[in-house]
Amino acid sequence: MKILLIHSDYIEYEVKDKAIPHPEEIKNRRDRMEEALTVFAAVEKNDEKAAEKVVFDTAEEIKKTVEQLKIKNIMIYPYAHLSSHLGTARVAKDILCMLEENLKSRGFNVKRAPFGWYKAFKISCKGHPLSELSREITPEEEKKTAEMEKKVESQWYILTPNGDLIEADKFDFSEHKELKILYEYESRGSRLASGEPAHVKMMQALELVDYEQSSDAGNFRWYPKGRLIKGLLERHVSNMCRSIGAMQVETPIMYDLEHKALSAYVKKFPARQYIVRSDYKDFFLRFAACFGQYMIAHDMTISYKNLPLRLYELTHYSFRREQSGEVSGLKRLRAFTMPDLHTLCADIKQAAEEFKKQFKKSMEWMDALQIDHEVALRFVKDFYEKNKKLALELTKLINKPVLVELWDERYFYFVMKFEFNIIDSMQKASALSTVQIDVENAQRFDITFIDEKGEKQYPLILHTSISGSIDRCLYALLEREAIKMKQGEKPMLPIWLSPTQIRFIPVKKEYTKDCKKFVEELNKISPHMCIRADIDDREETVSKKIRDAEKEWIPIIIVTGEKERENKKFTPRFRKNSIGKNNKTYTIKELHDLVTQHTAGFPQEPLPLPSHLSKRPKFR
Repeated sequence: MKILLIHSDYIEYEVKDKAIPHPEEIKNRRDRMEEALTVFAAVEKNDEKAAEKVVFDTAEEIKKTVEQLKIKNIMIYPYAHLSSHLGTARVAKDILCMLEENLKSRGFNVKRAPFGWYKAFKISCKGHPLSELSREITPEEEKKTAEMEKKVESQWYILTPNGDLIEADKFDFSEHKELKILYEYESRGSRLASGEPAHVKMMQALELVDYEQSSDAGNFRWYPKGRLIKGLLERHVSNMCRSIGAMQVETPIMYDLEHKALSAYVKKFPARQYIVRSDYKDFFLRFAACFGQYMIAHDMTISYKNLPLRLYELTHYSFRREQSGEVSGLKRLRAFTMPDLHTLCADIKQAAEEFKKQFKKSMEWMDALQIDHEVALRFVKDFYEKNKKLALELTKLINKPVLVELWDERYFYFVMKFEFNIIDSMQKASALSTVQIDVENAQRFDITFIDEKGEKQYPLILHTSISGSIDRCLYALLEREAIKMKQGEKPMLPIWLSPTQIRFIPVKKEYTKDCKKFVEELNKISPHMCIRADIDDREETVSKKIRDAEKEWIPIIIVTGEKERENKKFTPRFRKNSIGKNNKTYTIKELHDLVTQHTAGFPQEPLPLPSHLSKRPKFR
């Protein structure tokens, strides 16, 4: 942002005509302020990358000047002529409004000339050494991060289960095409979205998730079927974390921007922040549960006997102000659900063992989603040299070549991480499961444990998300099915995640009651198991009902008539051969056992909508 500061006897203006197609609404066409600091301001393109930081820094500059001048009045005057690199009109107006509110919250008397209008103005400048000043405020944190990332170089390799570490450019990818895509994407790719991903139309057509136009970009509405899937994923990953001894906690979603340790952490982490103002203080909305769990661990009394110690939270919600060009369907959001596990370990030996356990849990998660994936291991180079054995053990567990990135030096808080990545329909990679070994934050947040000698030590911290973002998991499921559709296969969610697992289609209205009895019998067999079965009782032809069930990816479709009423045996239409045998008859008990075979060990939830389709509303 560029600003020109004029200490004025007075500033007055009169609105004349529109300067842009949709200017800000105005109440008064004229205004005046006396004994004021007039701030002529131009919002630039780069300011959009870190709006809150630019607003804060600009307010600080203005504050210094008005305090020197010993005045309280400030007039903010949009003045595009100060820059040839202007930001978009909408964002520029928002930034100037934020600047106005920031200054008001500091106790100043602030007016702002309306945005988007040609105005005539008169100003009287005081004419002393401080009466005319110019300043340029740039998003320094963004610039420093970009410069730092450019300086740190990576080398890329492929590590095989046999222990061969091969330069990626020299590896034969002929049998590992998706690993090649991962390598090329990570080493050369762009995070900017190019076109609409396939999963967006799929999630809308299936009535799972949709954009929310009244909210910020990257915030979504979840319809009943989508919320069921999301809830099942949340419960399953929470159960997995508790199964390895994680203690579940809950922490605030906002934190003081000026907290000494948190401020340093936020500035080092490259994510963009949402800022909330309350009681004259700035708070940032969390992008993970790290901060709250750090504060809990800081206040705990921990012995070496308690280690490894695991704290877990399912964050509803995490926030990250991704650039608008990076926000893309469910792949990259600004508000998302993140299962966040932090493990305190006494030393690198214990951390490595825990790292392997959590790697195995991540493998289990990917198996539960039934998704093909590629693995990336990332190390600071000197840490890799000391821990080659760990890298090889992980590669043997996954039993296929993995991508290895070696950093010349450490520029984040971790020395090692792994990611399980999926390749989407646009040939881009996205990380789901991940674990990092943090060597920095225990000391920054003064998290300690008492060792065998009674002395305080700083633990290592494992940052873990067994699943990655829950929202991104649905993106991954849909994108992988989009790829199968291109290959001529029928798409389908895993049965434990399918909103409807069995659909009964009565051939005539008179058989609807029979279908209802069959659904009730299915769910009476095992009270603790929940079979999600519904009935298409609409006034449509059977063939239309079957087509609609196919469009909904229903795994098991059962047409019901007189024969089924009499003998209670059914010949299901299975969406995939892996579910059951077509042209074979099944009893109610056999249908129940067939579904439970695919859902055993997973969370159970009832239908998210009325069981009769005639009673269901359309959501879009």
